[in-house]
Amino acid sequence: MIYKGNVIKYGDNVDTDVIIPARYLNTGDHAELASHCMEDLDSTFVSRVKPGDIITAGQNFGCGSSREHAPIAIKASGISLVIAKSFARIFYRNAINIGLAIVECPEAADAISEGDIVEADMDSGIIRDITTGREFAAQPFPDFIQKIITSGGLMNYSLNDN
Repeated sequence: MIYKGNVIKYGDNVDTDVIIPARYLNTGDHAELASHCMEDLDSTFVSRVKPGDIITAGQNFGCGSSREHAPIAIKASGISLVIAKSFARIFYRNAINIGLAIVECPEAADAISEGDIVEADMDSGIIRDITTGREFAAQPFPDFIQKIITSGGLMNYSLNDN
């Protein structure tokens, strides 16, 4: 799977409370969640995110509560991939379960800048910053996890008898 998009960059410890504030957890509507994604951290996110965009972030992305709403809001906003130095474990698991592509690559997270165009080949693990020409190696997901993500999440994967 290849992801390509414009980068929106964040720092360390982006928690689930700023990804989707608790005041919006009374809905399961993905579009509604997306419309409030990152609003307490970055009031411009919703107006500038485009389908296929990529988030890069520092350490411990998705820390905080175990709510699935956070990766759902990110995915529904149009983000195709999140590249971070590291993820909170429960966020990592929730992202895979709902079909949001994520990858840990500290070198890429440090070097890639806001607004760069990035292409990531998750079959090979190669992340290329098209803007700068730099390449980074990440550990690709095993085939079965890639199938979960491309199926749109664990439930869809399970329903398709994979």
